[in-house]
Amino acid sequence: MPNDVQAAISNAPKPEALYGKLEDRILARDQKGASEVYYELVRQRRPLNEIIAEGVRIHAPYTHVPYHERIDDGYVNFVNNDHCLLSARATLNLTKLMPAEMAGLPMAQTIWYIPTGLDIWNQKILKAPGHYARAPGWSMPPGPPPMPEVVWPDQEPQHLEGPLQERLDHWMTLVHRGNVIDAYRAFLGLMENPAERKAVLAQLCHAGLMDVQDRALYNRSYTTGHKAFRARATVELGNALGWDEAHNVIYAGALDIAVGPRWYSTYEMACNVVKIFLEKQAVSAIPYGGASPEELAILTNNKEPLLREESEALETALIRQPEPGFLELMSKYLQAGKSPRRILDAMQIADAQVILETQGVNNFSLPQHCYEYLNTLGWFFDNFEHKHQIKLLYLAASYVNRAAWHQKGIGDAEPVKVRAAIAANKLSPEEILDRVDAAVVALNGPDSTAWTKAYLDTGADRKPLVQRLALLACRMGNDPHNQEIGQVLLEDYGKNQGWDRDRLLLACAHHTAVHRKYGNPLDCAQRYGAAMGIARLQ
Repeated sequence: MPNDVQAAISNAPKPEALYGKLEDRILARDQKGASEVYYELVRQRRPLNEIIAEGVRIHAPYTHVPYHERIDDGYVNFVNNDHCLLSARATLNLTKLMPAEMAGLPMAQTIWYIPTGLDIWNQKILKAPGHYARAPGWSMPPGPPPMPEVVWPDQEPQHLEGPLQERLDHWMTLVHRGNVIDAYRAFLGLMENPAERKAVLAQLCHAGLMDVQDRALYNRSYTTGHKAFRARATVELGNALGWDEAHNVIYAGALDIAVGPRWYSTYEMACNVVKIFLEKQAVSAIPYGGASPEELAILTNNKEPLLREESEALETALIRQPEPGFLELMSKYLQAGKSPRRILDAMQIADAQVILETQGVNNFSLPQHCYEYLNTLGWFFDNFEHKHQIKLLYLAASYVNRAAWHQKGIGDAEPVKVRAAIAANKLSPEEILDRVDAAVVALNGPDSTAWTKAYLDTGADRKPLVQRLALLACRMGNDPHNQEIGQVLLEDYGKNQGWDRDRLLLACAHHTAVHRKYGNPLDCAQRYGAAMGIARLQ
């Protein structure tokens, strides 16, 4: 679109009545009605950031929960984390990968999901309709649905006194203790000074990245990095909208960091591993704090890449061997000057292998959440300087190991080596892409990876393959977290410097084809295609 046309659209009055109708349809849990409003916004060429901002404004009060667990008659039940904000963040990135005529599809998926993502707490106890109200045979009583509940009302900022680090530490203490309202008010106050904002956002992300469950096998109630994903979404959306216009984003994203349960045991292990392996100290009961000179020196000085054989050894330790082998090997690499960021690249490829080895449609939760955590940590390294990043690197390694052994524990971890589809050498790269498309839409995992491998083997430009995989991820609807996994794998393909980063593309194709689907996964894309006259999506 010419710049002068875009400027004219941006300066045109915001269609308040249309956004009011969008809010009405979302609160009525009307996916189709909300989507129809969105189609009209697209026809009017309203700016994506404006639509995102309005979507967040509408859902922000209704996507919190009192606690991410319930105890129901002695049974622990997990209460899901919000996906509405995560979907909007993924939309920012996926839109850039779409063919021009399909640029509105990622946000269409976000709008399609939001009505089903409100009031998750009451969904879990069958008092509200939505994506998570899944008791066999249950349906909402006749009549309009109840209004979604506001668990944590919005607040006014509280202004703390003292040096910035002391204020950040005080906020973290409030988060640790689960003082949700006090922590949120303090965070609002911290965000008011633009000069301190980046440090405040780094602390937000660190608080999210620290919070990862202590075990996984046979658990259903766990925090698989969602606090980190929500913090990252807060930052990216705030940056995109401008922080003067981002209060609703902060309300939707930052408040939840203090909501329980909070899991810091793996992070505590990482703190002590730094003491034991990098500082060569015996851990005792005395209080510790801060980042050691050894950690800070690694963050400043370690620039060496991993050799192929080093990456392969780390992958084996991470996904084939039990703890503590990978901790010892990582420590050896760090002490030898290896870059923490390049070690993280190797971790991403190792977890992509775990995704490739997962065959059961219901079994992706640990490896896919682990991958998103690794992506989020890579983004944190690339966008912030934070003194505790080495601790988070050890935590991430433990997460990969836990995810791999979880898959072994459930019997879904047979090693695989992807081979190209037979007779692919008789086809052009474009014809092979069409085979990738057909295999993923048919939910055929083996064929999706075989044709993706065939395309890679042609040596053709990777950009058409990346675009096709992004489009396929966006066509699959009903739970936007799944398309976000495709997005982060593709994002890391562009940044990862590992020797075998092509496995990220194979994992993307496999995951998009095989992960659990709800209802007709193409429903939203087909409706969008019909509304916009895009035959390819119908």
